[in-house]
This record gives sequence, C-alpha cells and structure tokens, in this order.
Amino acid sequence: MTLIQEKVNQAIEILKEQGTDIWLTFVRETSGVRDPALDFLIGANDLTWPSALILTRKGEKIAIIGNLEKDAVQRLNVFDEILGYDTAVSELLRDTITRLNPDRVAVNTSRNNVHADGLTHAMYEFLREYLAGTPYADRLVSAEPIINAMRGRKTATELTRIHKAVEITDEIYKKTFDFIKVGMTEIEVGEYMHQLAREYGVGLAWPAENCPAVNSGPDSPVGHNGPTNIKIERGHLIHFDFGVKYEDYCSDIQRMAYVLREGETEAPPEVQRGFITIRTAIEKSREFMKAGVTGNSIDVISREIIVDSGYPEYPYALGHQLGRVAHDGGALLGPLWEKYGDSPNQKLEVAQVYTLEPGLAVPNYGYIGLEEDVVMTDKGAEYLGEPQREIVFIQG
Repeated sequence: MTLIQEKVNQAIEILKEQGTDIWLTFVRETSGVRDPALDFLIGANDLTWPSALILTRKGEKIAIIGNLEKDAVQRLNVFDEILGYDTAVSELLRDTITRLNPDRVAVNTSRNNVHADGLTHAMYEFLREYLAGTPYADRLVSAEPIINAMRGRKTATELTRIHKAVEITDEIYKKTFDFIKVGMTEIEVGEYMHQLAREYGVGLAWPAENCPAVNSGPDSPVGHNGPTNIKIERGHLIHFDFGVKYEDYCSDIQRMAYVLREGETEAPPEVQRGFITIRTAIEKSREFMKAGVTGNSIDVISREIIVDSGYPEYPYALGHQLGRVAHDGGALLGPLWEKYGDSPNQKLEVAQVYTLEPGLAVPNYGYIGLEEDVVMTDKGAEYLGEPQREIVFIQG
C-alpha cells in the first residue's frame, strides 16, 4: 500500500470518527495555488481544470476531474470512481453531491491551521454557486478537524521517514561541530552544512537562505534569519536551527556550542546556568505531554521555568507539529496569544510529532536555543533521536 492510499484510508476512518458525511477538496490550476491537502490525496500530481476530490464516511472515494487527467489519477489506485468532463464541472459536481445527500460537507477552510485552509475565496464562491438551489450550499462546514487529525496522526511510514530525517540531521550536526574553527564566518559554516545535506542526498526543511540559522556571539540576529559574515570568536555561543527533508518528511532541530577561551575547560557559569534552564524547561514539558492535554498547558510549564529563573519570556510558542513541513498545523504548544488563534487549546494525540524549543539570551555570549523532536505515544512523548544534554565545546 502506498503512503497516499494509507492516508486516504486514514481520512475515511476520521470521517467516521467525527461523524462527517463527506470531505470535499475543490481546486483548480494547482501548479499555481496548491491546496496542502493534495499531498495526501494525489501526491505530487497537479490538477488543471476545476476538480473535486470527495471522500465519504461510507468509504467512497470519488474524483471529478478533467478528462485529460483521468489516466494520471487512475494510476494512483486511490479513487474508486473517477468522473471526467470536458467543458463544465458544475453539473457533475452538483449531481454527485445530490446523490450522496450529505448532512455536512467539510471543505478546506480554517481560521487556525494554514494547512487546512486550501480552498480559495473564489473557489468557495463557485462551490456555493454550483450548489445553489440545493440544500447543500448551506451545509458547508470547515474540514479543519479532519485535516488536523490526518496531518497530525502519523502512520508508521511517516514516522519512519521523520526518524530518518532526524538521524541524518544529528549526523550533520556532529560533523559540523568537528568542522568549526575560530575565524570562520557564519556563512562558511552554513555552506558546509548545505554541502553535507547534498552528500546525504536530502533536501532542506525550509528555504536554504535561512536553513541553517547560524548565530555566533551576542550580535548575531536570532530568528528566521540566514547566516551572516560575523566571525566565530572565542567566548561565543554558537546557536543553530536546522532541518532536512527526507522522502518528503522533515526534521527541525536546534543545537548550540560554546567556543572555549584560552585556558578554559568549561563554559562560564552564566552559560552553564542558561543551558541547564533550557534543558530543564524541555524535559519538564516533555514529562507532562500526554494524549488529551492541551498544547497551552504544556507551553505554560516551560514558560514559567524560564521566567521564574529570571530570564525574559520568549516571544514564540514552545513547539509546533512536524511532518511534511517543518511548521505543520493543528495543535500547538503555545500561549493564548491572538496570532495563534485556537491552536493552543487543541489536544495532543498519539502519533503526533512535536518540537520543543524554548530559548534565552546570555548577555555578552549569545543565544541558547535547543529544539528537540518528540513523538506522542500511549505512554507520553518520546525523543526522536538523542537530545542535546551537554554543551558542545569548540576548542578553536
């Protein structure tokens, strides 16, 4: 069974669980504007003319597409019923929806998860227009709960790929720490990591311009920024944010190192204290990650540890889901801030993969940020790969 077949079958089980009659993905010219749900329904294929992909909780799998693309979709061995057209999708779509007679039609709109918000405004208007005069125009509901569950609950195949991405990322970090020398620029280090990714035959988890982020010392801008010409010096903290993409699935891991000064055998007390604080925040948060708790309740634990230790509150969420993209949607380990919508109130589920990534600045030294990837199991959150438990020292 292919991964697409796995995910489509999983989606039908989710429809049954949630009591939703049908899930409709309605698209056009997907090479221009691509609904993220298509990755799970037709893989990398594109659809040109207006197309409707329908899954029902009775197990029906229906594709209404242009005749020129029927053969390509048929080869996927996913859809049991493939209806083609040449001039207009409206009649076929209206007749099919009427035949299915759903109480609810889930469509890809979402206020909280960008990966569940693939239905454009114009296509929504077309859908309402095509269903005008039927009761179904007023039965459209958000497919956010369906897509959240499908993207979040990783199959065994998906978990294997993420685990491999994490493994390769760990190996690249180890080689990078051995490569670093005093006097190198952040850009030189970043280019070396790109070279290693090519050697491993993997892509990057986000655009190369800022994957990796490399921050050496207190003056390097931390965030979604690329490496700069700042040179690595003794007494610098070096912070990294990096991930790879292996067979369409991502890792997202932060690491840090300290460049020893002449005569030093360990990091200064301020650096050690910052590192211990971050490690404690990650571990205590992970211990409380259980299926059924909200993401916000986990974020609070980490945030309180950082603030109670005397550091400023970090201006981002503790962690996000990880999958086909580094920042995947659904439940978020985050604070109840406007920008995060309702995502922090959503509950954790078994087989979801999350990052844990608190951070803090140590004045005069730089930034300490660790990011670990964990998978939810029946027993709680388990690390994917070996977490960074000690400061890496660069001899220079």
